[in-house]
Amino acid sequence: MDFRDVVRRRRMVRSYDPDRPVPPEVLQRVLEHAVRAPSAGFSQGWDFLVLTDPADRALFWEVTTDPEVEPNSWLRGVRTAPCLVLCWSDKGAYLRRYAEADKAHTTQADEARWTVPYWDVDTGMAALLMLLTAVDEGLGGLFFGMQREEVGPVKEAFGVPEDRRIVGVVSLGYPAPDRRSPSLRRGRRGVGTVAHHGRWDRPWDPGLSH
Repeated sequence: MDFRDVVRRRRMVRSYDPDRPVPPEVLQRVLEHAVRAPSAGFSQGWDFLVLTDPADRALFWEVTTDPEVEPNSWLRGVRTAPCLVLCWSDKGAYLRRYAEADKAHTTQADEARWTVPYWDVDTGMAALLMLLTAVDEGLGGLFFGMQREEVGPVKEAFGVPEDRRIVGVVSLGYPAPDRRSPSLRRGRRGVGTVAHHGRWDRPWDPGLSH
């Protein structure tokens, strides 16, 4: 598929065909593309917990939902995903990398010197590559977050090291008919409203670019 088509077709899919698992070779390509994401200092401080076994997925939903609360339409749809990829960042990998000899001239071995947590940023970019690969492979994908109180039970259930931080979860599968998010009514912000040309008060104008 042409890359422009991949980008244009990408959307968050919230309902899947539960009877069509993601082929292992397709999932392998999804993960291989994820690790092609950029990372500061080539630190590669990310880990991906892949849940394809029905029992593992059931355990994830068990520890992240309240059995006393009736699941809403969003949860009923996402639960049909045959694959969940939990994306974890590793801050320590970055701090250790920037303490190495070739980076020792910087001050980035000190967490306070980072303007943003690039361990989270880079893991998020890896997740985006998963979503784009899903489109190219004919799959649907969704990126969603976890509540703070859910993180501990998930770590305990799946043996995740305490120093890892959840950035989000990518659900994957073959799309089933679903309801488009009502948030889309807000409309997409145009390039001219978000891009600034040379100065903040000057909207982007491709005719002025040299």
